[in-house]
Amino acid sequence: MRETFTKGMARNIYYGGSVFFFLVFLGLTVDTVQRLPATDNRENLTPTVTAGKYLWETNNCVGCHSLLGEGAYFAPELGNVYTRFGESTDAIKAYIQSRPAEGIPGRRSMPQFNFTDQELEEIAQFLKYSDGIKTARDWPPNIQG
Repeated sequence: MRETFTKGMARNIYYGGSVFFFLVFLGLTVDTVQRLPATDNRENLTPTVTAGKYLWETNNCVGCHSLLGEGAYFAPELGNVYTRFGESTDAIKAYIQSRPAEGIPGRRSMPQFNFTDQELEEIAQFLKYSDGIKTARDWPPNIQG
């Protein structure tokens, strides 16, 4: 082995490593895209679900709740709330309207958003849709979220 490290050697390592990791990235991307149809629940995506996602984002629900492990952990995980509430969108809507967590020590209550009946239906349908997504590690790990 040579005792000196030349610019040419450094260049070859840089370009070789770049090409190698680009090919790894490309392979992982192709693998992910091929697996998506089996996991993403796209057959249940409707305009109502899309409107519910819009409400989720504009009201910053992720600022307190997590959804499929992403978001804040201040309030309960909502990735399986449809299953947790007995597969009933009516129960979800009633829970949102009831201002849960009122008066629990050390916890702020959920804000009253004053959603219309249509908006409540949209958010409930979005949470139902999210519950149907098949996660790689069966998230959330328990029924309580």
